Amino acid sequence: MSEVLSRWNQLSDEEAALEILDCCGSKVWARELVSHRPIADEPSLVAASDEIWNRLGVQDWLEAFSKHPRIGERKAPQQASAQSAKWSAQEQQSADADGEAQSALVQANLEYEQRFGRTFIVCATGKSAQEMLKILWLRLLNDDATELRAAAEEQRKITNIRLKKWLSR
Repeated sequence: MSEVLSRWNQLSDEEAALEILDCCGSKVWARELVSHRPIADEPSLVAASDEIWNRLGVQDWLEAFSKHPRIGERKAPQQASAQSAKWSAQEQQSADADGEAQSALVQANLEYEQRFGRTFIVCATGKSAQEMLKILWLRLLNDDATELRAAAEEQRKITNIRLKKWLSR
């Protein structure tokens, strides 16, 4: 068992939920994950996280989505923690765009928010600005239910990456 997991397993429920919250952004997800302790290893942690995430309600998903900056923006939302903002910046490193691509991202983000009423969520790790812009345009074609599931799946991927980062601290 990693030192991080060993220590986390020993924290109070409140402390453990607060510590893991940055990996996802949903308070219900964090509390549920804490209730699965002790967790022995990374595969068990990721499996528990996925199982919890996939049965959460829409409001819990929306809470997690709200912690993300727009794709192409470096400024995290006010409700995001410093750690979450740092991880978002790392995840979007390859999204640095020239003026034209940056302008297109800004416009597409606004269209998405007008259409769906929430921030566009994509697992940005390793994707260029152009790749994310293409994904955003394609997902603008989705109906609301399909798009919500697509965003939830992207959030699940982001959470898994962040859990691994958290474990490697």
